[in-house]
This record gives sequence, structure tokens and C-alpha cells, in this order.
Amino acid sequence: MSAVHAPGADAAELAERRWAWIVAGIIALLVVMMVFTGLHWASMPPSRVEVVDPRTLHIRGEFVEDNLGTSVDAQGKVTVRLVAQQYSFTPQCIVVPADTPVTFRGTASDAIHGFVVGRTNANVMLIPGFVATFTTRFPRAGELLMPCHEYCGTGHQGMWARVQVLEPAEFLRQAQPGKAVSCVPR
Repeated sequence: MSAVHAPGADAAELAERRWAWIVAGIIALLVVMMVFTGLHWASMPPSRVEVVDPRTLHIRGEFVEDNLGTSVDAQGKVTVRLVAQQYSFTPQCIVVPADTPVTFRGTASDAIHGFVVGRTNANVMLIPGFVATFTTRFPRAGELLMPCHEYCGTGHQGMWARVQVLEPAEFLRQAQPGKAVSCVPR
């Protein structure tokens, strides 16, 4: 029995082979790029990585208890500093102004934690030994929940904090140089 070729079968087979080689080339290029990137990052980590000693967080440095919470510097920049530990955030309540850039700086003292602020794009992992930094805005005043979203142990389900978003004028009225803004009005 001889095989009967339909007209154009050779052209279709050639086109399929050509596309198979193109796909294989793209996959090979992606694998090479992943290996190169992995080796490059392993030998030269990003320069913006900040480290901190989780054993001395509460004793000295940026994350001592008096320095945690929301503060405003002389240039008007709003910064929130927080520490996560099993099974709570310090501080438990954070006050921020609405429609103003807010920089979060946080770390963990014991395990990997994370938080997401409801209805916002604020979402970060907190890893012991590293400082996580990001800047966001809160569009309107109100109260938001901030749960831990990285499983950190048997008490994980109870690990959350609150974020109070105030109108900018009210926030500035409460802000005092060198003191953290508190959820308890003064």
C-alpha cells in the first residue's frame, strides 16, 4: 500500500515544523533569561535592600517602640513604621491622612508575616532581618482592616490591625513633631 498525499500536505507539514522550531526557540530563550536573571540577582542583590537585626529591633534603631506608628517629618513626609510578631502588629492601630503619599516601613521579629490593607493596593511581606518599604495613598477617610496574610502559626487568624484614614486637616491637627500620631484623639 502506498501512502496517498493530499494536495498541500507537504506545505502544512513544513509550516508545522517551522512553528515547532519557533516555539522551541522562544522557550529556550525564556529559560536562558531566567537562568541569567537568577544568577545575576544571586551575585548582585538589589541595592535598595535594607537589613536589620531582628534580635535587637526593640532595643535600638529605627524600630524601637517610641518610633513606631505614624510620624510627619519637617518636610511634611508621612511615614508609618511597624513591626509584626506572632500574633500582633505594633502598633495595633495606624493613623494616616487621606489623599496624601504615605510611606510604610516595616519588618518582622520572628517569622514571615504580611499585611494587606482592605480596599487598597497596600500589600507587603514582612521578613525577619529585612525592611520592607512602599508608598501608597488612601483615597478617602474611613477605617480599614489590616490582617496578616502570611500564615505565621496557630494564632494567625487573630493577627490584624486597624488603619484610620483621617481628612488631611484633621491629621495635621493631631500630628506633633517628634511624636507618633495615635488612634486615640488628644
